[in-house]
Amino acid sequence: MSSWASSKNHPTFLMMGIPGLEALHHWISIPFCALYLIALLGNCVILFIIKKTQSLHEPMYYFLSMLAVTDLGLVLCTLPTTLGIFWFNMRRIGFDACFTQMYFIHILSFIESSVLLAMAFDRFIAISRPLRHSSILTKTTVMKIGLVIILRGMVSLLPIPFLLKRLTYCGKIELSHSFCFHPDIMNLACTDIKVNVFYGMIILLSTVGTDFIFIVLSYILIIKTVIGLATKEECLKALNTCVSHICAVLVFFIPMIGLSMIHRFGKNVPPLVNTLVAYTYLIIPPALNPIIYSIKCSQIREALLRALRRKTESEW
Repeated sequence: MSSWASSKNHPTFLMMGIPGLEALHHWISIPFCALYLIALLGNCVILFIIKKTQSLHEPMYYFLSMLAVTDLGLVLCTLPTTLGIFWFNMRRIGFDACFTQMYFIHILSFIESSVLLAMAFDRFIAISRPLRHSSILTKTTVMKIGLVIILRGMVSLLPIPFLLKRLTYCGKIELSHSFCFHPDIMNLACTDIKVNVFYGMIILLSTVGTDFIFIVLSYILIIKTVIGLATKEECLKALNTCVSHICAVLVFFIPMIGLSMIHRFGKNVPPLVNTLVAYTYLIIPPALNPIIYSIKCSQIREALLRALRRKTESEW
């Protein structure tokens, strides 16, 4: 295929593994396989435990289920192309397939951001209005919040594929990652991309940026409420219910902000740093979230131990 291509003849993009370490891709795939396996099994276990344990049918765990489903979606979006490169050096990806992958990666990222905001709101209500928590966040209300989160992600990102399709792609057709990412595709165009840059920035700030601000505000209000509690034990108990969520927020937002900054302002950043931040953003949170909640959330941990005991007893 010629190195010159336009969007009209549907170019094939070339994905990138880990730059400079191509000879080691087979060995590098081992930790990636481990992370993917942990993410798939861990999130499936979280969903299974919540479904089977009646005492976990509460708003906090409904939102945790949404987070687990979103993490599974992110894993399944990047797993085929990433392992395809590491195992078989399958670097080529078609125009439409690339845009489809990009659309779902960004939708799921936006959904995860919104779910983390919903979880912060849930923690605020649980601490500031404990007696009214179940009446405010009913099962129906949680389902409506989930539907709004999905629609928000889908609608806000709907113009992105069309904005990319109008561009002409020529010269370099090599992506920076083993998956398709909006800024990465956009920067391969040889026509004006100001509209894409502007729309991408507006959407990012009005969704993920807003979510992050409201999460911070939620925790400011939580701290203000906790300070007003009578005893130190009550303060610590209230804050302890937020530790898992705070870890999940940090694990998600820090690499996401880093990757966004690199794509927009880090033209001189080494390709290896760009690649590692991208993998940290898309693979580490789905693998760590079930571990964080299994360790720090006593209800999940106890339910998991009960399920393991039942399985062991049944085998005997």
